[in-house]
Amino acid sequence: MLTIKDLIRDEGTRAKYEAIRNMAGAHGMRSSIYDVNNICNLRCKGCFYFSSGEDQVPDQKDLGELKAFIEKEKARGVNYAILIGGEPSLSLDRLDMWYAGIKCSAATNGVKRIPRERYPKMRIGISLWGDEEYEERLRGKNTFKISSEHYKGDPNVYYLYTITPPNLHMVGPVTQKIGDVGLRVHYQLFSNDQNVEGMDWSEETFARVRDVMDEMLDRHPEVVVSSKYYHRVLTTRTMLGRRFGWMECPSVSEAVDERSPRPKRLAGFNSIASDYRTIHRCCTSVTRDCLTCHDGAAAMSWIMVNKREHMTSPDDFANWVDVTHMFAKLYEYIPW
Repeated sequence: MLTIKDLIRDEGTRAKYEAIRNMAGAHGMRSSIYDVNNICNLRCKGCFYFSSGEDQVPDQKDLGELKAFIEKEKARGVNYAILIGGEPSLSLDRLDMWYAGIKCSAATNGVKRIPRERYPKMRIGISLWGDEEYEERLRGKNTFKISSEHYKGDPNVYYLYTITPPNLHMVGPVTQKIGDVGLRVHYQLFSNDQNVEGMDWSEETFARVRDVMDEMLDRHPEVVVSSKYYHRVLTTRTMLGRRFGWMECPSVSEAVDERSPRPKRLAGFNSIASDYRTIHRCCTSVTRDCLTCHDGAAAMSWIMVNKREHMTSPDDFANWVDVTHMFAKLYEYIPW
């Protein structure tokens, strides 16, 4: 295996590698995903949370129980909490407990503002599905108009734009609008959990969306937080000749991971329901078919946990560094 000195051939890669080398201390980032509650103020078509019944878990509302749970998670080695829903903005008392207890970020639909003065250091990711008409059709509201007014110019907020096959033509205009309000964007792809007509990917649409994402990264480097290698892995579902699927996914909850042999995975990762007891199968849902999962976080993590496999050439290692650097920016371990 080549050494780091052998693998780094340009100053850009060297600078990124130095930035990420100790981004989370000696033991690295150990994250898990937590449902803050089991409610939401939207019902988006294609949302796996409600279609898979994850909202049916009894919701634990006792803040004392939550505080004790957070301490147990920290004792388990977790040093970063990714807070999802339901919808975190609807339970600020629970966000208070998380924010006081551990470094965390929150994913929201942006309809209700999460008070920045109350959580000044919390990274917030806002879900977005397209332009005004598309948001109205799939989510029932023009969420961008609402959320952009809430968070305009906020340096700790970005949009998580889920691209679907029918909305490829919207990516450019929507990305421009995000830049115009002083925010950033990260792309992921739609997984058709509910078999919505016209939402399935094909080799042609994969190739087109890869070109679109690459073009946006070139055109708006200060707005788009991404990587062309991430785009390639996400749209081909392959990495270093390997095919993504159940036996490759790094984001299966450790507590229920009985795969043998166990693949490289996120250390200590669990996805936990709002009762603080139920463990979800993975970072999405038990009803999702791994063969058609296009989850961006899973693809990113798949690359990251396979660092050694990328240490065979300067190009492969530069790709690994690029994706890990992107991840570190998204989760606030290094500046934008």
